[in-house]
Amino acid sequence: MNRRTLICAMIAATVSSAALSSAAFSSKAWAQAFPNRPIKLIVPFPAGGPADMFARHLGNGIAAELGQQVVIENRAGTGGMAGVDAVAKSAPDGYTIGLNGAAALAVMPFMTAKMPYDWQKDLALLTLVVRVPEVLTIHPSVGVNTLQEFVAHARANPGKVSFASAGTGTVTHLAAELLKTEAKINIVHVPYRGAAPAVNDLIGGHVQMLVADVPVLLPHIRAGKIKALALTSAARSSALPDVPTSAEAGFGTVLSDNWYGLSAPAGVPADIFDKLQKAAVKVLSSAEIKQQFDSQNSTPAPSTPAEYAAFVKAEQAKWGPIVIATGAKLE
Repeated sequence: MNRRTLICAMIAATVSSAALSSAAFSSKAWAQAFPNRPIKLIVPFPAGGPADMFARHLGNGIAAELGQQVVIENRAGTGGMAGVDAVAKSAPDGYTIGLNGAAALAVMPFMTAKMPYDWQKDLALLTLVVRVPEVLTIHPSVGVNTLQEFVAHARANPGKVSFASAGTGTVTHLAAELLKTEAKINIVHVPYRGAAPAVNDLIGGHVQMLVADVPVLLPHIRAGKIKALALTSAARSSALPDVPTSAEAGFGTVLSDNWYGLSAPAGVPADIFDKLQKAAVKVLSSAEIKQQFDSQNSTPAPSTPAEYAAFVKAEQAKWGPIVIATGAKLE
């Protein structure tokens, strides 16, 4: 009986070892085969806006690197939160990744107690993608030429001047809130589901002011459809050399550079995560993407996952006190 038990145990151990080896081989082969179907890149803002433009450039590059199509899916809403939430709740198999902006990771946690996700637990940060300067613009019908003149106009017309944003809690919203606080003016917030519809209504004269990314506003500024009053950045833009910074215009606290990053759902297998991360960084480090982003007056910002996480925490430390001071809430 003892001998029979020993033989059975040896057979069971051999079978178990073979099964584990087979599973490990299958897992390794599966990771090596990735990707064998299209990858979905979720953009949390509408088509035509700055996030969409950057995502399409990045997606084309990743597709070339991995030899598989990258399909853009625009899923706008709640200042970019809806798209990020969709990524966080996707299957962690590497076939869904997503762009995310400052608001969804660094600002919204201070504006609501009911976040649908925790970026530190539900997302796997791949890399920072791009840094983007912003510019404060108005509709020409306002009839002013400088930021000081706009502030005087707003003071003379309390509650009658409206400003658009890409959504409550976005950098485009908080930049205007900073101006409201420093200039002591009463202007009305009109949130949109992304920068593109906000720009359309500014051009149409339905709102009077918008702070947004330079790339999406630049063609309309050059065409004379809207007027640039100040860069909400520390330095002037080579694309708009005659436009002063907000500090030069007398409003030094109105600083609001924007940024976008790339993430995947938490739990993506390490080998697949590594493939995605390396492909994205290689694309962002290429001369081609630098030229594409430079043409939009923006800077590619490839990083390690750890560097990206540290950057988000630094942005939270920056924007948290501003949100609390302005009293901005998720509407």
